[in-house]
Amino acid sequence: MLDFSEIIVHHLADRPLARLGANLHWTKHMTMSGLAFLLSAVVVVQGARSNGKLHTALEAFVTLIREEIVRPALGHDTDTFLPYFLTLFTFIFSMNLLGLVPFGASATGNISVTAALSLLTLLLINGAGIWRHGFFRHFKNLIPHGVPFWVVPLIFAIELMGYFTKCLALCIRLFANMTAGHLVILLFLGLILLFGQANPWTGLFIAPISVGLALGLYALELLVALIQAYVFTMLTAIFVGGALHPEH
Repeated sequence: MLDFSEIIVHHLADRPLARLGANLHWTKHMTMSGLAFLLSAVVVVQGARSNGKLHTALEAFVTLIREEIVRPALGHDTDTFLPYFLTLFTFIFSMNLLGLVPFGASATGNISVTAALSLLTLLLINGAGIWRHGFFRHFKNLIPHGVPFWVVPLIFAIELMGYFTKCLALCIRLFANMTAGHLVILLFLGLILLFGQANPWTGLFIAPISVGLALGLYALELLVALIQAYVFTMLTAIFVGGALHPEH
């Protein structure tokens, strides 16, 4: 079976993006993230145009994200930021699913991708806070009321660092969870070769067990793909909501 993503990678691997002034090369994860973008766009546009089951499912999805994730965190600002969170959830979920397709790769298993998503979260947190409260008041909100003046610099530094640690946690959590599942599946399948080298009959006995465990974990990965997209979107909404409504 042809791996079209590999064909694209090898075709473009030796062509640096010279126009950007950097020696950047096309990778398989870039291919997968691009496919995830196209898949998300096609599903959403087709669902919005149709009147069938896809449209109903899309409405249910939008309602879920709005009522269960965005509204509890953002309140009356829900409709303003809802398009971003819908895009974020759909994009991450699509990338996670493409990692389970044969010959595919999970772009969220690349820490550069999760770091970029986390950087967008950091920019949105501060952008939303500055948009609502102004530049100086946004950062002033980091300091709780009633704090003695002599500890204000320390509290401000700790709270400001908290923005970065929150986004770093988002980056590492998504990357680690998506990578760990794939590694465990490879470990189960690798047991066949490990025991087979020592004794072919032992490898033959271990093979059904290893494949069964790998298939079970593969099915679990479908749930993990959904949960990780949900968690990343929910935590982003909570962080942005904290910047918009510091009094809560």
